[in-house]
Amino acid sequence: MQALWAIITNSFIIGFIQGKIYQGKIKNVCVPGLNCYSCPGAIASCPIGSLQAVIGSYEFKFSFYIAGFMIFIGALMGRFVCGFLCPFGFIQDLLNKIPFPKKLKTFKGDGLLRKLKYVILIVFVILMPLFIVDLIGQGSPYFCELICPAGTLEGGIPLVLMNKTLKQTIGWLYVWKNVLLIITIIASIIIYRPFCKYICPLGAIYAIFNPVSVFKYHINSEKCINCHACADICPMNVNPLKNPNDPECIRCGKCRSICPTDAIEYDYLNIRSNKNSLSTIKK
Repeated sequence: MQALWAIITNSFIIGFIQGKIYQGKIKNVCVPGLNCYSCPGAIASCPIGSLQAVIGSYEFKFSFYIAGFMIFIGALMGRFVCGFLCPFGFIQDLLNKIPFPKKLKTFKGDGLLRKLKYVILIVFVILMPLFIVDLIGQGSPYFCELICPAGTLEGGIPLVLMNKTLKQTIGWLYVWKNVLLIITIIASIIIYRPFCKYICPLGAIYAIFNPVSVFKYHINSEKCINCHACADICPMNVNPLKNPNDPECIRCGKCRSICPTDAIEYDYLNIRSNKNSLSTIKK
């Protein structure tokens, strides 16, 4: 599903050949996941990039649309988007399959470092574009320009390779972004989805909605045998027994597939939770 979605959202193949960005009407629409606007194959826009581009403008209508879109997707699916509808998440999954002597599932400071994505969301995506503006009141996409390795991999490198004019404009910023990309690639081989865990502001937004989204998990206490197989296999280091809708859960489904009693169930609109509550009251 990840591969198919990545192909669909980057289906402007001729863009990679010509080194040009698709400028059609579909580009006015955002995709749910992190997919760089500048990627030659991208047929739609990245919600984080779009929000930065308009949040500092005097015309706020479009920024309301983008914020509303992310709230709607978050309330509907939560971080399911991270697990299945994010091309850069898919790339990290592939990188993590590369053999390495010692993979890191967790380390000292991991929990604190996961808070960094919320800081990045507030500072680089909201505050800086909102208050650091040009003469006409337009902010810059600071996260995209200074941090985002997805933009470098999907947009920066392909465009520079295929465009002679851009090659002549390479400066320290391009070098800096490539250094960050190399660090992200190496980290992705050793740690499962480090960008999603520690950096991604879009993941931070969806994480807020994870506990209350329509698409949720529910632990059936009558089936659960407390074997902890779900917690042991979770690549995001989440314990479903403590919180099946943890903000860090990306709904990859590995916990459900390994559960020997099928105790982890889908819970749309809290239907099962409400039923269990009613049955408890009756008892």
